[in-house]
Amino acid sequence: MELQKYIDHTLLKPQATEEQIIKVCSEAKKYGFASVCVNPYYTSLVRKELEGTDVKTCVVIGFPLGANTKEVKAFETKQAIENGAQEVDMVINIGALKDKKYDVVRDDIKAVVDAAKGKALVKVIIETCLLTDEEKIKACEIAKEAGADFVKTSTGFSTGGATVEDVKLMRKTVGPDMGVKASGGVRSKEDAEAVINAGANRIGASASVAIVEGIKTANKGY
Repeated sequence: MELQKYIDHTLLKPQATEEQIIKVCSEAKKYGFASVCVNPYYTSLVRKELEGTDVKTCVVIGFPLGANTKEVKAFETKQAIENGAQEVDMVINIGALKDKKYDVVRDDIKAVVDAAKGKALVKVIIETCLLTDEEKIKACEIAKEAGADFVKTSTGFSTGGATVEDVKLMRKTVGPDMGVKASGGVRSKEDAEAVINAGANRIGASASVAIVEGIKTANKGY
């Protein structure tokens, strides 16, 4: 199993510096990770650092709360793509989902999907730790209906991250053809293999180097 090909090497901390972002890009190039995932401000820098490699530039949208309007998320997506994003990870409107305003959730996701217009892969973060199983299923169904490419467990900034149970539930819900990304709390080779075996085909992690080298880490969050 080539674990590195599953990993979005992630640095989303608000205090992340340009030097740290460049280091993450260097690690991604060295190990051959799937992408480098950053906040929108660093999009151009990451695309420049990864030029000429197979490592994608991944940018978060409406992050980490998901409570922006759909128009803001759509604009953020368009700007990220203009600046070099090849993948976008958007956070759903969690409150609207809980209020059973499913049209709002669907329109929110579709605004990003439409803004990406085939230029970028769209991953939908449903923030599983805040949802019931029923809500997780509904969020996955809506994301699929809206034309997203992936569903993703977590931001890594809430009360919990990916679990094997949630990944299994999400994979069962979306079927074999849609992507499932496990993020938050995947900090070891064993963690990574467990979520992959549960159905994940992408992993969001900041402990990426430790994962591929089989080193134990106590790193929190991503």
